[in-house]
Amino acid sequence: MSKKLRIVIADDESIIRLDLKEMLEEYGHTVIGEATDGKVAVEMAERLAPDLIVMDIKMPNLDGLEAVRLINASGKRRIPVVMVTAYSQPELVEQAVGLGVFAYLVKPIKEGDLMPTIEVAMSRAEEMNVLSQEVADLKDALETRKVVEKAKGILIEQHGLSEAEAFRRIQKLSMNSRKPIREVADAIILAREVERTETGTKR
Repeated sequence: MSKKLRIVIADDESIIRLDLKEMLEEYGHTVIGEATDGKVAVEMAERLAPDLIVMDIKMPNLDGLEAVRLINASGKRRIPVVMVTAYSQPELVEQAVGLGVFAYLVKPIKEGDLMPTIEVAMSRAEEMNVLSQEVADLKDALETRKVVEKAKGILIEQHGLSEAEAFRRIQKLSMNSRKPIREVADAIILAREVERTETGTKR
């Protein structure tokens, strides 16, 4: 990642914050704030306007999920969040995605996982900004994102694209056809379903 980010770390464990800070700074990013609980994370997000927040789900006073909800409810620019969890909990991850969290890491955090996860989060945040410009309502934007994620998955499988390349292809198709991104994504999904039905019939 060429862009150097201003990052807030939110975790109640000092050793985790220290490890994360060292790894992030090693890659040239700047840690502009360290929060020990969700309330402090919300305050720092408001005051410092970071490019990214790396936040633990389980924290005292206010957990990470509630903190993300409050940060994104402020009505200002949505701040990309990478959520950190002690174990892979599908229900918590699902809640996090519903709140607009763009990626997550499972402890213990490995250096080799950190930067790719941040790149995914920033790429998805950029996509969300594009979708939000098309759809004024946040709920509609999140629903659109789910459809676009599915369409991206199809393009990745069919053409061996990266996530960013798949989104750019959908965006280009949208611009060329002058149709909303969601409509283009729906068409990609429908085409795949028709293809599978026809393949099944031929068999």
